[in-house]
Amino acid sequence: MKKVTIEHVAREAGVSITTVSRVINKTPSVSPANRLKVEEAVRKLKFKPNTSAQRLAGGKTNTIALVIPRYSGVFHSFYAIEIIRALGTACERMHLDLLLHLGSRNAAFNFNAVDGIIFADIIGNEPQLEEALKQGIPSVVINKRLETNDVNCIYVDNKSGAYEAVSYLISSGHKSIAHITGDVTTQAAQDRLKGYKKALEDNSISLSEKYILKGDYSRNSARLACEKIIKLDKRPTGIFVSSDDMAMEVISALAEKGIKTPRDISIVGFDDDPIGLFGQIRLTTVHQPLTEMCEKGLEVLLYIISGKPVAVKHLPFKPQLVIRDSVIAVR
Repeated sequence: MKKVTIEHVAREAGVSITTVSRVINKTPSVSPANRLKVEEAVRKLKFKPNTSAQRLAGGKTNTIALVIPRYSGVFHSFYAIEIIRALGTACERMHLDLLLHLGSRNAAFNFNAVDGIIFADIIGNEPQLEEALKQGIPSVVINKRLETNDVNCIYVDNKSGAYEAVSYLISSGHKSIAHITGDVTTQAAQDRLKGYKKALEDNSISLSEKYILKGDYSRNSARLACEKIIKLDKRPTGIFVSSDDMAMEVISALAEKGIKTPRDISIVGFDDDPIGLFGQIRLTTVHQPLTEMCEKGLEVLLYIISGKPVAVKHLPFKPQLVIRDSVIAVR
């Protein structure tokens, strides 16, 4: 006998696969008419969602998966390690097991081994999220804002964080401010660039494209960007850098050329990586509440797993400017 899949249910009900997934996950934003169609199709086809909770005798695996995009240096990344630490601690407190999966577009994943999935970013592993939703696996996305109402998204407001960082430089008298971006294929880097531009615009400071240097979150890209800044006819008095790791490399590269921070150039980073406390100078930065985001993500996921109604929503977390020693007022 051919196995009934979610595609068969969608076809029978005359609705999308996403709608079937939302009904299975008890998402309240489905119209009563569509919900009734799906429930009738499920009964008629005797469909059983392909999840661990309905496959295992115990009802649940007691395991949550954390899916992180695979990239070079992932285990040297403050962001990745902090996500793993925060979610691991929260799972331990809830007596849950945590399965770490480094995801890429073609990476295989056994969805039946877990009760639910937290996706940290969606970069190249969109097919895994789509498949999880298709199979009715409870899922939550952290640190990525998706333009969809089918999954809960919990993320830091990168644009407002960047805006606050640049506004602080401006309030300290800086008018020529450069920006070293992160990898602009990521939503975080794009939003931080938007925040930089918006702060300049709101303070009537002309945007100079020569002050926007492309980085990719690596120290090497920060050093290359710094070399370009040093060669400018008019150097900026302040630099907003898209990550603390890059910011610390900028401070080192400037110092090698006899350019002191903050005496000659003020620097603001983003992340609140502890590395910023132990360099040549304590780094002013933007704190993103990764621990709180992970805890909220797990809370929402457990509600979905338990079958309680959860309104699909976007939940932004506000970052916080942390003022230390790497910015001084322009003389």
